[in-house]
Amino acid sequence: MIKKGTKLYSILFNKCPRCHEGDFMVENNVFKLNKAFKMHENCSVCGLKYMIEPSFFYGAMYVNYGLTVALAIITFIISTVGFNLTLVQSFIPIVSVLIVTAPFTLRFSRIIWINLFVGFNPTKRGAKNE
Repeated sequence: MIKKGTKLYSILFNKCPRCHEGDFMVENNVFKLNKAFKMHENCSVCGLKYMIEPSFFYGAMYVNYGLTVALAIITFIISTVGFNLTLVQSFIPIVSVLIVTAPFTLRFSRIIWINLFVGFNPTKRGAKNE
């Protein structure tokens, strides 16, 4: 079970990395593409400023790259081993999977990135001090 206080809880449930109560993204539904990538400026519970410094989330591009490469490799293995597709034929499933999962990987990369730098601190709940 994923408990509050773990980084996995913050990542999977779109919660503030410090208090695990406030939402990180404005919209929880990934498929509402007009709002899917908008973040709150601060946590509504503890006040953590999500944009720690200018261009902070540029580092999330590296996380996104790792996620998409992993998805591409998994899709390639499934398409070649499971469906006996050639290298050229497996290109279509790989591109399809990457297009469909792009909203997920973009959101997850940002929340994973901030969780690398901000830890859970239960004493900051309701503090609104940053």
